[in-house]
Amino acid sequence: MKGLTTISLDVMSGDHGLDTTIPAAINYLNKNNDVFFLLVGDEKKIETHIKKHIEVDFSRIKIIHAPEVINMDDSPIQALKTKNESSMRRAIDLVKTGAADGCVSSGNTGALMAIARYVLKTLPSIDRPAIESSLPSVHSHTHMLDLGANVECRASHLLQFAIMGSVLSNAVDEVNNPAVGLLNVGKEMIKGNDQVKEANELLESSHLNYVGYIEGDDIFCGDVDVVICDGFVGNIALKASEGLARLVSAYIKEEFRRNTLTKIAGISAAKVLQSFKNRVDPRVYNGASLLGLNGVVVKSHGSADSYAFEYAINIAKIESIKNVPQMIGERLELLQNVKTA
Repeated sequence: MKGLTTISLDVMSGDHGLDTTIPAAINYLNKNNDVFFLLVGDEKKIETHIKKHIEVDFSRIKIIHAPEVINMDDSPIQALKTKNESSMRRAIDLVKTGAADGCVSSGNTGALMAIARYVLKTLPSIDRPAIESSLPSVHSHTHMLDLGANVECRASHLLQFAIMGSVLSNAVDEVNNPAVGLLNVGKEMIKGNDQVKEANELLESSHLNYVGYIEGDDIFCGDVDVVICDGFVGNIALKASEGLARLVSAYIKEEFRRNTLTKIAGISAAKVLQSFKNRVDPRVYNGASLLGLNGVVVKSHGSADSYAFEYAINIAKIESIKNVPQMIGERLELLQNVKTA
């Protein structure tokens, strides 16, 4: 639609499917007048769910029928080869054809990456796409990649991740010359495996604002805008942080419910506690970008509720408006020209 950012939504996937995606889409439309949604999935089921909502702007919604759904336990190869009529595949196809500016799915991560890579292809000079997400930090948030797409990487891949993360931070957060750190077991030059040491050399010779090695605590408490690591380390760090957030929340609730005095203290501290919850709520950081592709693809957490799914939609919208894939491609081309000059 002219003047609107068009996002294709795989509304069938994830743990909750239509019960999450349709309310999120309608609520987002009601709060934003500059988007158009292509709702991809079973047409009759989508229509049934939409009718449950009183206020729906049908002028900014179009249903794209897709009879199949990729299950969470489907193998990526199986999904790629046998489910061409799935909601996930068709949502990505719409980006390929230009009908959509970006897409969002909360489905099978492996299948999403495999299909997106097959359909959209990678940008020139990108060997492997990476999964990126933002994590809360004392300064605001930190972009981290890779978070699971590539459990084994070469040093050159880590350099590519750094370039993509730097471009994303600049485009989305409008940070000039984002600071990039390489996750390691220590900040000393002698620390790390061969992969990390070689990547460090490549990053030092790049034109990025590379600050050197960082440790795990710097993800949340450091001065970097972008954290680089392989997918094995990144996924563990991500899941550990999500678990820690739940642990802290559970402990706080437990302590304030311990006795009458602590309950009273909890009531008086309600506003502070709510503010704390809002800052560390994993839902506001929902939405992982698949970077390095010729198109915008955002992965929502499979168990995300409608509130969290809206944040994933917003990421896709911002990256589409900023044309992040093109910016990454231009940065890579510029660096390539510098090397050959």
